[in-house]
Amino acid sequence: MLNTNMIFFAQAPVSLGIWDWGTLVAYFAILLGIAWWVISQQNKTSKDYFLAGKHAGWILIGTSLFCSNIGSEHLIGLAGTGASDGMAMAHYELHAWCLLVLGWVMVPFYERSGVYTMPEFLERRYSASARWFLSVVSLIAYIFTKISVALFAGGIVFKVVFPIDLIPGFSNFWLGAMGMVVVTGLYTVLGGLRAVLYTELMQTAVLLIGAAAVLFVGLHQVGGWDELKKTVQGTDRMIAVQEIDQETGATILVVKPKLNERNQPEKTDHFNLWKPNSHPQFPWFGLLFGAPIVGLWYWCTDQYIVQRTLAATGQRAARRGTIFGAYLKLTPVFLFIVPGMIAYALAVQGKLGPEVLHDPNQAFPILVTQVLPIGLKGLVVAALLAALMSSLASVFNASSALFTMDIYSKLVPNSSEAHLVWVGRIATTVMVVLGLAWIPVIGFMPGTLYGYLQSVQAYIAPPIAAVFFLGVFYRRVNAYGCMTGLITGFILGMCRLVIEIMHGISPFADGTFMHWFATTSFTFVCIYLTLICSALIVGVSLATPKPRPEQLQGITYGSASPEQRKETRESWTMTDVVTTGGLIAIIICIYVYFTG
Repeated sequence: MLNTNMIFFAQAPVSLGIWDWGTLVAYFAILLGIAWWVISQQNKTSKDYFLAGKHAGWILIGTSLFCSNIGSEHLIGLAGTGASDGMAMAHYELHAWCLLVLGWVMVPFYERSGVYTMPEFLERRYSASARWFLSVVSLIAYIFTKISVALFAGGIVFKVVFPIDLIPGFSNFWLGAMGMVVVTGLYTVLGGLRAVLYTELMQTAVLLIGAAAVLFVGLHQVGGWDELKKTVQGTDRMIAVQEIDQETGATILVVKPKLNERNQPEKTDHFNLWKPNSHPQFPWFGLLFGAPIVGLWYWCTDQYIVQRTLAATGQRAARRGTIFGAYLKLTPVFLFIVPGMIAYALAVQGKLGPEVLHDPNQAFPILVTQVLPIGLKGLVVAALLAALMSSLASVFNASSALFTMDIYSKLVPNSSEAHLVWVGRIATTVMVVLGLAWIPVIGFMPGTLYGYLQSVQAYIAPPIAAVFFLGVFYRRVNAYGCMTGLITGFILGMCRLVIEIMHGISPFADGTFMHWFATTSFTFVCIYLTLICSALIVGVSLATPKPRPEQLQGITYGSASPEQRKETRESWTMTDVVTTGGLIAIIICIYVYFTG
C-alpha cells in the first residue's frame, strides 16, 4: 500500500508511436470512405435525409442507439465517477431496460402516427402549441448541453493525448474541438441520417474494441479482479491535495486519506451500487425512483435517440434494434466505470501518478497515455474520437430534423421535398457554425460538467416524460393539461437550476426553504417535479373538454384498429421474447453482484 504522505510530481504524458499514428490515420480513412459512399447515394426526399429512407435494419439501429448515447460524459465523466464513487453511476447504464420500453411499448404508437419528430407526435396527440414548445426547448437544450459537452470533451482528449501543440502557438484543445466540428459536420450535412447510421456502425466496433483494451490491460496492471476489489472496497479513501513544496516553492500533489465529518478516514465502497440516502449525489431512493424518469424521457421520447427507430423498415426492425442497443448499453458498466476504478486503484498502489486522486475526470485519458503499450494507444484514441464524433453527428442531425420539420415546414407549408432537404443541410450547417462559435465559451466550463448535466436533465425530463406516457396510456388527457404540465414543469425546473447556481455563489441560510430547494438532491427534485406535472396534466384535463377522437385513434392504448394490433403482434417472435428476458436477467445479476 502507498505511504499516505508520499509526495508525487505530475508525470509527463507519453507520446504516440508510429503504429498509433497509423491506427488513427486508418480510422479517419475508413470513416471518410464510408461517409463518401453514403453521400454518393444521394438524398432526394426529406424521408431520405432525416429518416434514411426508412430502410434501416436492426443492426444499424442498435449500434446507432448505442454510439449516439456514448459521448464525452461516458469517456470522461463516467470513468471519473468510477474513480471517485465506484459503481454508483452504473444505475444510469442499467437503464438499458428503458430501451425495451421504447421498442416494445412506444415504437408501435410512433410507427402508426407516421411522424418524423417527437414534437410532431405531440401535435398529433395534443396540439400545435405542444409541438412548438417541445421543438424550441429541445433545440436550445441541444446547443447548450449536447454540443457543448462533445466539444469540451474533444478538446480535453486532444490536450491530454497530444500534450505538445501540433500547430505552434495554437492549443490542441481548440484544434481538437474545431477539427471534430468540421469533420463531423461535413459528412452529417451532406449525408443526413444515413451517413450517421453507417459511420456509427464502424465507430461502435472501434469504441468497443478500444475500451476493452483499456479494461483488460488495466486489470492486468492492477493485479486482477480480486486485487481491484481488495484495493477499492473497505479501505481508506485516498485523495491528492495541492500543497506548496517548502524547499522549491513548487505546487505538488500530496496523497492522504479523506476524512469524514468526525475527522476519521472515510472508507471506500466502490463495489456497492447503493449509497446512503444522505449521499449528496447518489441517494439510493432517488436513484431507484428518480433516475428512471430521466431514463424513460431520454430513451423513449428524446428526438436525439428515437429518430433512429423512426428510420426502421418496420416495427420488427425497430424493436430488435432497441433490444440489440440495450445489450450494448450494458457494456459501459465494465468498459468505463471499471476502468475508472482501476485508475483509482493504480494510483493508490503507486503505479500511476496522483492526478486521478486529485481530479477523477482524468482517469480514462491517463490510463490511455500511461498504462497502454505503444500500438494500442492509437486504437483507444480512435475509440475516444469515435464516441465524441458520433455523439456530435447525432445531435447535428436531430437538430436539423427538428428545425426543418417542426419549425420551417410550419412556416413554409408548401415546400417541396428537395427544398426541405436543402433546408435540412443549411440547418445542420448553422448548428456546426453555432458549435464553432461556442468553442471560446466551453473553455470556462466547470470541472463538474457531468454532474451538472445530469441535474439539468433531471429538471427537463419530468414534464416531457409525463405528457408522452400519459398521452399514450390515458385517453382523457388533452391539450390543456399537456401545455399546463409542460410550461409549469419547465418553469419549476429552471427555477431550481437558477437557485442552485445562486446558492453556489452566495449560500442561503440553513433551515430556510431556499436552502432546502437549492440543496435537495436532483434525483429527489426529479421525483417531485414528475408528481406535480402529472397531477396538473390529469387535473386540468379532467376539468376541460375531452380530446377529439381523431387525436386518439391508433396512438393511444386501446384505440388501435384490429389491423394495427395484428401488425404489432406479427412483428415479434419468441426470439425477441427470449433476448428481452436474457437482458433483464443480466441486469438483475449485476444489481445482485454489486449490492452490499
